[in-house]
Amino acid sequence: MPKAYWIVRVSVRDQQRYPEYLAAARSAFEKFGANFIVRGGAFEVMEGEARDRNVVVEFSDRATARACYDSPEYSAAKIIRQKYADADFIIIEGAA
Repeated sequence: MPKAYWIVRVSVRDQQRYPEYLAAARSAFEKFGANFIVRGGAFEVMEGEARDRNVVVEFSDRATARACYDSPEYSAAKIIRQKYADADFIIIEGAA
């Protein structure tokens, strides 16, 4: 089974409060074995439009990536994130 990834592009509206989301999401990430491949970092926009922050999170498979997103732990964190940031969020399966 191929690995799966969250690909998230974020524009943070409240930099001071955004860490509340990160703290709330930590338990979901630990529970589902999330491995951060990209977490912020410098980037160049080559085409299209970008957001302030880019994140790629690796999971063992697509079912696990989805279970993390749907979990009560992440659902609570997501409510916090949506207060302080706008995001584009996909779950994608990796190459076999």
